[in-house]
Amino acid sequence: MTSARVRVGIDTGGTFTDVVAVDETTGELVTTKTPSTPDDPAEGFMTGLRKALDLLGRDAADLAAVAHGTTVATNQLLEGKVGRLGFITTEGYEFLLEIARQSVPDGYGNSYFWVKPDRIVPLDRVRTVGGRLDFRGAELRPFDRAQAVEAARWFRDEGIDTIGVCFLHSYADPAHEQAMRDVLAAEHPDAVVSLSSDVLREYREYERAVTTLVDAAVKPKVAAYVAGLQRRLRDFAPGVPFSIMRSNGGVLSGEEVVHQPITTVLSGPAAGALGAGLIAQRAGHARVLTLDGGGTSTDVSVVLDGQPALTTEGTVGHFPSKIPMIDVVTVGAGGGSIAWVSPEGTLKVGPRSAGADPGPMCYPDGGGEPTVTDAHVVLGRIPPHLLGGQIPLSVDAARDGLGVLATRLGMDLPACAEGILEISAWNQANALRQVTVKRGLDVRDFTMVTFGGSGSLLACRLMDILGLPAVLVPRDPGNTSAYGLLTVDARCDVVQTAVHRHRGLPVADVEAVYADLRERAAAALDREGFARAEQCFERTADLRYFGQAFEVRVPVADGALDADEVAAAFHEGHRGLYGYDFATDARQQVEWVNLRVTGIGPIRRPAAVELPAGNGDPSGALSGQRPVSLASAYAPADVYDRDRLRAGDRLSGPAVIEEFGSTIPVHPGFAAEVDRFGNVLLTRQAE
Repeated sequence: MTSARVRVGIDTGGTFTDVVAVDETTGELVTTKTPSTPDDPAEGFMTGLRKALDLLGRDAADLAAVAHGTTVATNQLLEGKVGRLGFITTEGYEFLLEIARQSVPDGYGNSYFWVKPDRIVPLDRVRTVGGRLDFRGAELRPFDRAQAVEAARWFRDEGIDTIGVCFLHSYADPAHEQAMRDVLAAEHPDAVVSLSSDVLREYREYERAVTTLVDAAVKPKVAAYVAGLQRRLRDFAPGVPFSIMRSNGGVLSGEEVVHQPITTVLSGPAAGALGAGLIAQRAGHARVLTLDGGGTSTDVSVVLDGQPALTTEGTVGHFPSKIPMIDVVTVGAGGGSIAWVSPEGTLKVGPRSAGADPGPMCYPDGGGEPTVTDAHVVLGRIPPHLLGGQIPLSVDAARDGLGVLATRLGMDLPACAEGILEISAWNQANALRQVTVKRGLDVRDFTMVTFGGSGSLLACRLMDILGLPAVLVPRDPGNTSAYGLLTVDARCDVVQTAVHRHRGLPVADVEAVYADLRERAAAALDREGFARAEQCFERTADLRYFGQAFEVRVPVADGALDADEVAAAFHEGHRGLYGYDFATDARQQVEWVNLRVTGIGPIRRPAAVELPAGNGDPSGALSGQRPVSLASAYAPADVYDRDRLRAGDRLSGPAVIEEFGSTIPVHPGFAAEVDRFGNVLLTRQAE
C-alpha cells in the first residue's frame, strides 16, 4: 500500500496554535488546536503537528510538507522592539529619517497635537558615505571606500550589530550598496546587514530606507525562530519541506525567508484572508469582508472573487513598509482584550490583551483583569469550557472579576458585560469601515466571513451596526487561517523603478527590464523546487500623470508590450479611483514609474468536502438549553452541536451553535442555515 502523503498548515496566534492537515491520498482533512506557548512558540508548533498526525493515524514518515503562519515579526514591530539599529546612507542625507514625510494622521487639523513617533534609528546611530548615482543609475561621484571603512569600524566599536544600508538611487544600480556590504563583511563580520537594493528596488528613499531598516530589525529574531523550527522538524521528520506564509499571499521556504524576513510581517492575517476568500468563493459569495477574531486582535480585509486586495502602502505599527502585502486592518479587539476604566471613569476595552498566558480570568490560572471572553462567559454566550472540554472555564471567576469592574462603574453585572461586548463590536465595526467606507466601498454590498476563535461571537451585532446582508461562518472557523496555508501558491514579487514618459517610451528597454525581472522571479521559484514548465508570471506597472506624487497599478499582458493598452488601463483605473482622467487631453502626459513581475508556483488545493443533506430540521443536533443574554435579558436558548447539523438545516434565534474551536450566538430575529459545504449562513428573519 502506498504511504499517505500529508500536508499540514500551522498558524501560531497569540492565544492558540491552529492546525489543519490534509491526507492527499484519501482527501481526509482534520483540524485541531493547542494553546500557544509564548515563551517558546516552537513548542506549541510541534505539539499541534503531532496532534494532527495522530488524528489522521499517521506519523512523521507520512509528512509531505509543512506550511506555517507566524506572528514573530509582526509582534516585534507592534511592540516597538527594534533593538539598537544602525543606518548607513548617502553623504548629505543623514536627516532622511528625521524629515520623513509631511503627512499627519487624521489630517492637518491634528498637526498641533500630533507628536512624531521616535525614529526607528536615532540620529546618533546614522553614518554617511560619499558617492552618488543619478536616478537612472549613472555614477556622478565614486563610492568613498575610506568613509565606508570608517563607518563600519564605528559600528563595530559601538557594538551595533544590525545595520541597514540605503543609498540614494540604489534601486537603479546596487553597486555602491554591494560595495558597502563588502566593507562591512571585512571590517564588521558579525553584523547583520540589509541592503535596500535587496529589499526594495523602488524609488522614494524614505519608505525604502524604513522598509530596509525594518527588515534588518526583524532579521535576527526571525532567523533564530525559523532555525529553531527547522531543527525540530529535521529531528522529527528529516527532509520534510517547510515553508512560511508571506504578507503578499504566497509562501516561501524557510531557507529563503530568513533572507527576506520583512515579507512575513502579516503572515497570519494573509493566510486567513486567503482561506476565507476561497471558502466564500466556493459557497457562491464573490464580494466578501473577512473578519479574523483571535485572542489578541481582530484582522479585517476585503476579498473580491477569492483574491484579497494587495497594497504596497501598508504599515506595521508606525513603520511604513512598501513590500506587497494583503491589505489588512488590525485592531486590538480579541477575546483576550482587557476591559478597564479610564482616568475619566469611562469603560474601555483593549488594546491590551491577557493573551494565552495568563489568559482571561475564567481560564485555569487566569489573569487578574476581566476580558471580552469573561463577558461572554457571564452572559452564557460561550460554554463553560473551550476546545471540547480541554480547557475548563470558571464562570464564578469571570463573575467576580466583572463584578469589581461593574461596581466601579455603578452598573449591574449583566449591563457591564454587555457594555464590554458593545465596545468590542464597535471597535471591530470601525475597522471594517476603514477597509470599505473610507475606500469608497458600500459595506452593505458584502457578505462578511467570520473566523478565528472569537470571530463569530459578535456576528449578529455587527450585522445590525453595519447593515450587512449576511454573515458566513466556515466549518472549523478557528482553523481557517491554518486552512489558508494549504491553499496558497508560492509567490515571488520583484520590482524595478524605471521612469519614462509614455510619449516616446523606449519599449525595448521596458521589455528588457521585464525580462530581467521575470528571470529573477523564475530563479526564486527554481530554488523553491518548481520546474520552469510549472511557473506562472504576472506583469504589472505603476503609472501616473506627470507631476503626480502617487501611481496607479495596472496589469500588463504577456507577450509583446502594448504600451497604449497599458496607458488606456491606467486612464480607466485613475477614473475609477478618483472620478476623472485625462485620456483625451494630450497636454497631460502619462509617466511610467515602476515595473513589477510576480512569479507563481502553483500548489494543489484541498478539495471541498460536502455535508450529507438533511431535511431542514436541526432537532437532531440539539444538545440542550441554557440561559443566555442575547437581547439585554437572560432567556432560555437552544444549544446545538454543529458537528451534527446537516446541509439544509435551519434554526432561529435565540440559539447557540457550539463546536470544538468556536461558538456562534444566534440572536433573536436572526436565522442560521447550513449550506452544502457545512458553512453556517446568518441572515435576518423576515418581519
